Amino acid sequence: MTARSAKPATPRPARRPSTARRPRGGRTPGGPRGLHIRLRRAWDRPLTAYYLILGGSLLITVLGLVMVYSASQIKALQSGLAPTFFFRKQLLAAVLGGGLLLAASRMTVRLHRGLAYPLLAVSVFLMCLVQIPGIGVAVNGNQNWISLGGPFQMQPSEFAKLALVLWGADLLARKQDKRLLVQWKHLLVPLIPVAFLLLGLIMLGGDMGTAIILTAILFGLLWLAGAPTRLFVGVLGAATLIGALLIKTSANRMSRLACIGATDPGPGDQCWQAVHGIYALASGGFFGSGLGASMEKWGELPEPHTDFIFAITGEELGLAGTLSVLALFAALGYAGIRVAGRTEDPFVRYAAGGVTTWITAQAVINIGAVLGLLPIAGVPLPLFSYGGSALLPTMFAIGLLIAFARDEPAARAALAMRQPVFGRRQAGVRWKTMRRRVKKRPSGER
Repeated sequence: MTARSAKPATPRPARRPSTARRPRGGRTPGGPRGLHIRLRRAWDRPLTAYYLILGGSLLITVLGLVMVYSASQIKALQSGLAPTFFFRKQLLAAVLGGGLLLAASRMTVRLHRGLAYPLLAVSVFLMCLVQIPGIGVAVNGNQNWISLGGPFQMQPSEFAKLALVLWGADLLARKQDKRLLVQWKHLLVPLIPVAFLLLGLIMLGGDMGTAIILTAILFGLLWLAGAPTRLFVGVLGAATLIGALLIKTSANRMSRLACIGATDPGPGDQCWQAVHGIYALASGGFFGSGLGASMEKWGELPEPHTDFIFAITGEELGLAGTLSVLALFAALGYAGIRVAGRTEDPFVRYAAGGVTTWITAQAVINIGAVLGLLPIAGVPLPLFSYGGSALLPTMFAIGLLIAFARDEPAARAALAMRQPVFGRRQAGVRWKTMRRRVKKRPSGER
């Protein structure tokens, strides 16, 4: 008996390490492989997109408020205003935008679709008012503003981006339901004519930066609708030719194009803004000079709180700060693509894809201009730069993404499980139940 009892005891210590290397029963291994599995499960959870959109957008907005306050103090004092003037206006816009975000996140898809045509009509009407003398206001050579009284102004072209997203998504969704998108004429008409109408009204005011963003949204909608390569290339070629013609006929736009990669202000200081943006980024180092310690905002860098706020961020917060901003925008873009890719509702797919294209394209154009990789287009950094007209529709669009992320079947089930239960005893039972479910079904996410 002694010999027999010693036999089974011998291999047991050798089996336990092998079980750790090859886990059974759903256990996650350790080391890099286990970390990869955990991260993959975290990314695949139903509420990942919801939390990324909500958390990422709020972090970008809050950090933007901090940087607007830091970057705009000297500009306000030079204009004879209180140092918190621009910050107070941006804070008010953020509060109003937060209300729009909350309202949009609670609205149904049907109500979102119902807003498409009224918003488009109002945007076209306001952009027509901009061109009427006495009503429209010119800022930096572009007449794209309407005065609301006092220090408040509105830029209707910013709301045209949201209008094109909602109206284009509703149009393409209805045509897809009728199986009409296989025909070129239904894919192009009336989407292309209406988009060109909006672009024409914007270009009458000379705002080519906003026109580029609107063109990017149009291409994003066509791409999601499955436009043939020939059609897509044709529309892209036509837009490129029109853009080249508009740039060629404007000395201001040609000078901006010549400042790509410039390291010297050049004759007449035509590249002053581009070069000092690079100076601001270069002097920041890894961790920056400290919040509020920028030197370029003391009159050297034009528009430090609007178009070139990313440069001030790099100078004061360094490479760590700029990479954090880039990571937040990357997470927001990933979440938007995930929402568009997982839904079965064509309107949600087109609208989520259009909003994602809008925000990522605008961020790339703004940051690319600050880095000297793209011409200065005069577009703000979404949710970050100063400007209430840009912040309000953008936050409403973020609310759209949040509503779509919450509307996924798996996300709805996960949110329903997390509803509060009254009473400590009941809450404890509910928590234990949730833990058991997670252990039994770790792959219950998509």
